[in-house]
Amino acid sequence: MPLLTRFKLPKDTIMATTFTRITLPAYRRPTLGTFFRAAITAWRQRRALERLDAHARRDLGLTEADIAGEARRPAWDVPQSWLI
Repeated sequence: MPLLTRFKLPKDTIMATTFTRITLPAYRRPTLGTFFRAAITAWRQRRALERLDAHARRDLGLTEADIAGEARRPAWDVPQSWLI
């Protein structure tokens, strides 16, 4: 069933999706050094997470799948807040 007929929207209704993009002023944009520091920090934290023993993993409430998924993420995949 088409979405428009299912919800009974008027035919003249236009639905739009807006994409927001965070733009920072030039003085707050991350530098290459900031990016590399964040990437190295993420890489180290993910490796440390892999080395946790079963007791520590249980204390953190993490499963093997959670840890494996986090460890597979690339080093440059860091939170946006780390770059500001």
